[in-house]
Amino acid sequence: MTDAQETAAASSLRTTGGAPPDDGGSADSGAPTPLLEPREGIPPVIADEAALAEAIAAFAAGTGPVAVDAERASGYRYGQRAYLVQLRREGAGTALIDPVGCPDLSALGEALSGVEWVLHAATQDLPCLREIGMVPTRLFDTELAGRLAGFPRVGLGAMVEGVLGFVLEKGHSAVDWSTRPLPDPWLRYAALDVELLVDLRDALEKELDRQGKLDWARQEFDAIASAPPAEPRKDPWRRTSGMHKVRRRRQLGVVRELWQTRDRIAQRRDVSPGKVLSDAAIVEAALSLPVDVQALAALNGFGHRMGRRQLEQWQAAVDRARALSEAQLPQPGQPVAGPPPPRAWADKDPVAAARLSAARTAVSALAEELNMPQENLIAPDAVRRVCWEPPAADEEAVADALTSYGARPWQVEQVAPVLAAALAGQSA
Repeated sequence: MTDAQETAAASSLRTTGGAPPDDGGSADSGAPTPLLEPREGIPPVIADEAALAEAIAAFAAGTGPVAVDAERASGYRYGQRAYLVQLRREGAGTALIDPVGCPDLSALGEALSGVEWVLHAATQDLPCLREIGMVPTRLFDTELAGRLAGFPRVGLGAMVEGVLGFVLEKGHSAVDWSTRPLPDPWLRYAALDVELLVDLRDALEKELDRQGKLDWARQEFDAIASAPPAEPRKDPWRRTSGMHKVRRRRQLGVVRELWQTRDRIAQRRDVSPGKVLSDAAIVEAALSLPVDVQALAALNGFGHRMGRRQLEQWQAAVDRARALSEAQLPQPGQPVAGPPPPRAWADKDPVAAARLSAARTAVSALAEELNMPQENLIAPDAVRRVCWEPPAADEEAVADALTSYGARPWQVEQVAPVLAAALAGQSA
């Protein structure tokens, strides 16, 4: 068993009080303690400017890192906006803020500028926080810290239980957070999500330091905090579930028209696109190419519950795709920047395929030695790019290539030697 797994299973980080021991002292080996109530109770939801101003002043006057979380209404509403923001900081307690009533939280973000924000799976919450004006300058990601430290389970509940010895309630993670008013059990759940986040951060910092990985983690956190907003996805309709069944360009045109029609309706109604029309129905219509409403209504996903007017709007989309000229139809695949999919390498370039196999073996062995997932050790895309168009098979050239592909200094230091050796072995 690895050091980190021993830590998660039994160990030196767990204490009954929820904070890490000062000197790695004795662990409490008893059963985990259910965490049922926030220590100051459920705070009132902040939904107006006066209450928000008080919260901003309180959090600006607080000390230490600030725990931050956000709840979205994925699967219920259009987009990924935040419907509740939770914060906790020493000296300020816990705040629950309603971004519907307070849509601009930039003043809060500015008050916390320079403060370390503690988030779990930060990349999931940062886009919706950015939309309401909250952008951290420093952060600590407890999920990523757990990955780097080698914990086998890195969900918030698993981490809090394994590291701190408390059991978080799990029942409300997928509810419709756009509901108003929010029920007390949901608010309790939301407050508890930030209750021990700073304690978890402190414990994980000690563990990373013990393993010699703390600087690595800080480089990762800095990269997340400084990353620009993601570019809008090109041709998002191509991510329709079941697209692998759709081969012909005319069928692709139907998928595109139906997807875009569904997206406009979902945005107008502010509901999840899947509640308007399922991906499976879109693919079914694309494969069948129905010629009229009656044929469409016979397909799965367009059944008896769908009204005539709805059927007509979907058939109109199909008809638009049927009327497109060959030049207007989408191409079967998207232009790919960089190397082709690895499954095609053996046919396109067997030598490159051999390089990739050797590189993957070397990176896998190093990840196992360092006790972390391969994808956190180095981005798979960086390895593919180095193998497809290899630099000189020496460590400096490989290091320069990895850096150009966005690898952090610690990753370059760890990976460049083994990757250079693997490339050299294949070119010998």
